[in-house]
Amino acid sequence: MAEVIKMPRLSDTMEEGVVSQWLKKVGDKVSEGDILAEIETDKATMEFESFFDGTLLHIALEEGVTAEVDSLLCIIGDEGEDISQYLTQQEDEPKQLDLVDQINEQEESENLDPVLITSEEKEIEESIEDIAPSNQNSDVDFSKVEYITMPRLSDTMEEGTISSWLKKVGDDVKEGDILAEIETDKATMEFESFHDGKLIHIGVNEGETVNVDELIAIISSVDISAEKALANFNSEPVVIKDKENSVADNSSEKVGETKILKEDVTVSDKRVFASPLAKKIAADKNIDLSTISGSGDNGRIIKSDLDNIETSLTDKPPTDKVAETAAPPISPTVKPQANITKSESFDEIDNNSMRKAIAKRLSQSKFSAPHYYLSVEFNMDNAIAFREQYNSIPNTKISFNDIVIKACAIALREHPKVNSQWSEEKTRLNHHIHIGVAVGVEDGLVVPVIKFADSESLHSINSMVRDFAVRAKSKKLRPDEIEGSTFTISNLGMFGIKEFTSIINQPNSAILSVGSIIKKPVVIDDKITIGNTMKLTLACDHRTIDGVTGSLFLQTLKGYLENPVTILV
Repeated sequence: MAEVIKMPRLSDTMEEGVVSQWLKKVGDKVSEGDILAEIETDKATMEFESFFDGTLLHIALEEGVTAEVDSLLCIIGDEGEDISQYLTQQEDEPKQLDLVDQINEQEESENLDPVLITSEEKEIEESIEDIAPSNQNSDVDFSKVEYITMPRLSDTMEEGTISSWLKKVGDDVKEGDILAEIETDKATMEFESFHDGKLIHIGVNEGETVNVDELIAIISSVDISAEKALANFNSEPVVIKDKENSVADNSSEKVGETKILKEDVTVSDKRVFASPLAKKIAADKNIDLSTISGSGDNGRIIKSDLDNIETSLTDKPPTDKVAETAAPPISPTVKPQANITKSESFDEIDNNSMRKAIAKRLSQSKFSAPHYYLSVEFNMDNAIAFREQYNSIPNTKISFNDIVIKACAIALREHPKVNSQWSEEKTRLNHHIHIGVAVGVEDGLVVPVIKFADSESLHSINSMVRDFAVRAKSKKLRPDEIEGSTFTISNLGMFGIKEFTSIINQPNSAILSVGSIIKKPVVIDDKITIGNTMKLTLACDHRTIDGVTGSLFLQTLKGYLENPVTILV
């Protein structure tokens, strides 16, 4: 009897999966335990093994195709077995709406003005006549048409902004090519293609913001027009517009959206392709990128193209703004005119997705979690001596921050309530210890996570923190590396900050703020001597951590930091 294999749920948050690669083909013998395919989930790419013996009779999803959990994946059975009954029973594939249904559904959901619809009826009907019949009678293999949607690049991402397109309509695309740079709520990331083919449609312009899972592009490996491909897709991207747009403007734009089916989005040849790091360097050095020939893919300008270029800060003439605000020289014998006044000025910077997300999440945390703070001062003399001895080992180097991370991880084992998560009905006490380390970047703040930090060595923690910091600044962190923390540490001691408080990084219950090491007079054994101290402040969520619980955690942490050799036991 044939076995119907469906798209598995490989993580608790997985709603759909992509078949990254089939490792078996139709007709191959399959044994229990054989790897059938590699499936890309919302968190990672995983191997999917067979639980049955038999022959692979049918593959329902081609490589690169996205399908919901429990959709038909493949069928395994006896060689030559009739599987037609299983194919006819499958109703998992969503039915595609024809263009008429799409327009009707769009009109009903948007409550368009009937008068405006009537004014465009003729053009809409012509579009339907041109597209719908050809779509119904088409023999195009739509399995080779890949619909690219806005990816969910972090666990909190709800929408994304196309920062720049690195391919334009008509370009050939290979698997692994960078299609675009997408700005999320945490970082700007390069988005690569998982498919080969030709880019036939771009649905979202640069600078526009769309929700996760909305259509942003179409790649096809068969000869097909963008109109036919769009007609086969059951939704259009919903661009998030400014709230200040008037109802009349919105209505006219919605009616005009029907015309999208006949237009390709083109990319201006004058636009400069450059990596985010190259753009930053160019801005710092006052370099005009339009005069640079890039050595990257498709002429993209990268960091090495700018390394040997001299700065030209004096090339730009003074702006009219400066000329207008500069005061004329005052003659000693002439009174200054009474109407000359000082003018106020300012710059306005658009809030990017990261800044909006930081504002939203930290505001929610501050006003939903009742914060309180516990501060303590530690003697760091032993920690300084310990670090010097540890760093004397060849090819080994650690920082004080690494010692704090390791000490916190060990202390959290003894105080699970500090390693907890609040929900309305239950409090989760995490057995695993994943420590988030706050890293400042140009656009804001990211928190890469050291998984199972209590089981990592000091040297390993140092390597991971350094790697995270470098890749955070170049926006190369993977989504799975910035999610899942159970406790967070923020260290501003390297900037000379003696002590500070932080806002809890929810759903964590606490965050530790680490200040700088200060040399000052201290009392030891009733004698005044010079010692090295460091202040730490623990911000706690009072819903999960009471004052005594937080104090006991800091007392345990104090024992480890003032005698750091104990964290090696």
